[in-house]
Amino acid sequence: MSNLTKQESPDKCGYVGIVGRPNAGKSTLLNHIIGQKLCITSRKPQTSRHNILGIKNIRNSQLVFIDTPGMHKDQASKLNKIMNKSAKNTILDADVILFVVDRLDWDARDDYVVEHLRNISRPIICVVNKLDLIKDKNLLLPHMRRIKQMFEKVLIVPVSALKNQYLAELENEIVECLPQQSHFFSPDQITDKSERFFCAEIVREKVIRQLGHELPYQTSVDIDRFEVKENITFIDACIFVERRGQKKIIIGDKGQKLKKIGEAARSDIENLIQEKVMLKIWVKVRNGWSNSDDMLKNFNLQ
Repeated sequence: MSNLTKQESPDKCGYVGIVGRPNAGKSTLLNHIIGQKLCITSRKPQTSRHNILGIKNIRNSQLVFIDTPGMHKDQASKLNKIMNKSAKNTILDADVILFVVDRLDWDARDDYVVEHLRNISRPIICVVNKLDLIKDKNLLLPHMRRIKQMFEKVLIVPVSALKNQYLAELENEIVECLPQQSHFFSPDQITDKSERFFCAEIVREKVIRQLGHELPYQTSVDIDRFEVKENITFIDACIFVERRGQKKIIIGDKGQKLKKIGEAARSDIENLIQEKVMLKIWVKVRNGWSNSDDMLKNFNLQ
């Protein structure tokens, strides 16, 4: 009797671009798929500024997600132009595209994304996010039909990223679309970003969450020092704004807002690096940094 060996499935791997208008839940989707917080989140539009890689291995398949800034028509500053360009380049380069939409909401910003997807021949999966917030589920099917009419071939998967609903089904659809090729990254790698990068993003997230509508959009964070001594990580972070009035908003009365930002950021950073952290934060004014090539390059935004 001959021994029959089961043929192994070939390796599959590819880049999965996550695109959509601001605040559709793209970063939350990536965080919950990976099972770790890679992207900062907030209710403020255009919180994401960088393309962030998140890597997940499922059996013989490696899914390399690219979270992108929300696509928008506002291109008043060089920063906005760079953010839009990075999302558009992801559309052109990705093997699979996840077009994330916010529930049943649809406006001109979604149409703007659709314009850049119409001529794409690679697989497109429309992710109808925040399913848990749709009160009347009977409205979902007509909405999906309307989306179907916009693309010749599109898969539609309703999910709730925040509640982890139907993410496994979405992952299975992505795996089906991936090309057969060797994996790009080692099995234990989940991102291409450094701890230093994530520390800067955590501080920026806390600025956004502490200030809400008071927040000056032209805010960025740079890490001046990242040094480990005797199991203590010393971090010096600098928050950059464009006007003196914005600096006063971030510092707050008697420094109370900046203190809260520091406390919240230190807690998250300690959870990230699993070490005690000594965090110092300064606020500096750099007029017009969001239109400065040198400053944008310094923040790795070019």
